[in-house]
Amino acid sequence: MTNSPATPNAITLRRIFATWWPLAASWLLMSLEMPALSIVVARLSDPEIHLAAYGGVVFPLALIIEAPIIMLLAASTALSKDWASYSLVRRYMNAAGASLTLLHLLVAFTPLYDLVVRGLLGAPAEIVEPARTGLQIMLPWTWTIAYRRFNQGVLIRTGRSRAVGLGTFVRLVANVSVLIIGYLARLPGIVVASSAVATGVTTEAIYVSLVIRPVLNSEIKPAPPVQPALTWSAFWAFYIPLVMTSLLSLIANPIGSAAISRMPEALASLAVWPVLTGLIFMLRSLGIAYNEVVVALLDRPGSAPGLWRFSLYMSAATTLALLLIAATPLSHFWFGDVSALPPHLVELAQAGIWLALPLPALSVLQSWYQGAILYGRRTNGITESVVIYLLTSAVILVGGVVWGGLSGLLVGLLAITASVATQTSWLWWRARPVLAGLREAGEEKVSIAS
Repeated sequence: MTNSPATPNAITLRRIFATWWPLAASWLLMSLEMPALSIVVARLSDPEIHLAAYGGVVFPLALIIEAPIIMLLAASTALSKDWASYSLVRRYMNAAGASLTLLHLLVAFTPLYDLVVRGLLGAPAEIVEPARTGLQIMLPWTWTIAYRRFNQGVLIRTGRSRAVGLGTFVRLVANVSVLIIGYLARLPGIVVASSAVATGVTTEAIYVSLVIRPVLNSEIKPAPPVQPALTWSAFWAFYIPLVMTSLLSLIANPIGSAAISRMPEALASLAVWPVLTGLIFMLRSLGIAYNEVVVALLDRPGSAPGLWRFSLYMSAATTLALLLIAATPLSHFWFGDVSALPPHLVELAQAGIWLALPLPALSVLQSWYQGAILYGRRTNGITESVVIYLLTSAVILVGGVVWGGLSGLLVGLLAITASVATQTSWLWWRARPVLAGLREAGEEKVSIAS
């Protein structure tokens, strides 16, 4: 790829880094949550059962319930330009938060739980009751996540991404505090893990509520009204594809759990799953954080070339970091010494990490292309990419169940990697018109991969 000289007002890599690193720190701190949970639960009684209950049932179900609000961060970053727009999106946030919390309550506290967990997921019998307890404890999860992500979008839009990172640090402190208390009290692992997560997100939501108030008074309320004004029809046209995107994306988690439960080494695979995916997510989070950076900066004149170069550098760095872990004794140190997995689970994790090697770079590229699509408000392309993700994943998972010759963990990791690759390819295709439009408008003077 050959680049022509950048425009005089092109955004610098230093500016991109200054916007990215607080968000990356926030995501990285948040990604430490799962490893921290695994480290503590692995040192309590019946670790295999409680790790499998949390990673195979509680977390996937909590994620899929919150699907309609997970993209509020991107929506708020893009749309909260004045008080009227902020208020409209806030009304959606509260209505969705209340409705989804009611759904969570019905799943966790009624016979609907057995229908979902025993029937649809086919979870191993040993983890059904511990998982029920964990899901009940997680009841505050959805509404607090909705409130937090919605207001974090305003902080990012107004150049306060550092406050987002600090909020994640507050969450992690609360999380670790509960983990330490639970460990010292020798509580059941599922109780410790779920209580820590619920306390962490609630604490962060309280922090965000305090930080956002002066920002609203100083910047959002006095902001001139946008023209044309944001209407409900415009909001739905923008947000429904994002809802479908998050819903379809998160459906993959319980589908994967259901498939793994029906493959060889089911309990071992479900136990290793949160430990291994937690490690991988730490590196993927650096790329995931880049999505809001692209959304926030792409409308600046001359920003696209610098954003593209930054994505290439980050793709190379995160891939090299995961390769270093996989190819050296660091993997045994993490899985065996830090995560306290027994030897047979350590071997399974070490085999699986190689299948995930492309994921950090793919996450960066996804954020670049998805951010461009969000900038162009062509969000249908994002939904289409997730459909492709699901189809790819389903084919591989069904094949693994039918074949029955490989452990569920390895099949699940292969499904994720192949699915993310096909999804990223579709995002690349759908982002091409947006990037071409930037060039034609004179905002991009550099030839980029499109």
